[in-house]
Amino acid sequence: MKNPPILAEQQTALAKTTLDDRKAENIVAINLVGKSSMAEAMLIATGTSRTHVLSLAEYTMQALKEAGAQIHGVEGTENGEWVLIDTGDIIVHIFQEEARELYRLDRLWAVNFDEPTDDEQLDLTANL
Repeated sequence: MKNPPILAEQQTALAKTTLDDRKAENIVAINLVGKSSMAEAMLIATGTSRTHVLSLAEYTMQALKEAGAQIHGVEGTENGEWVLIDTGDIIVHIFQEEARELYRLDRLWAVNFDEPTDDEQLDLTANL
């Protein structure tokens, strides 16, 4: 029998616990509500090697599926540098350290979109 769907908050908590239990490093959860329509939350984690990244992805997908989440897409399993898991409600990014440092998704998505950047503040005051 198929499990009923689980909410984004439950998916996020389950994925985070699974990643932590499997020794993922530097796990970050980012709330995307009001920031993006692609998902409600994003998890970013680091694996110590290609094998570790692929293992983290496999265990995370298995846990989410068993809990009733649907996996809509998986990318990056060919090289294991960066694996993306998309449930439609949450997106899980699992990186090797070098790829995580290169793409810096933490910094890109952790921005507070309610506050103007320094450049925007300068532009606003220039019009006074």
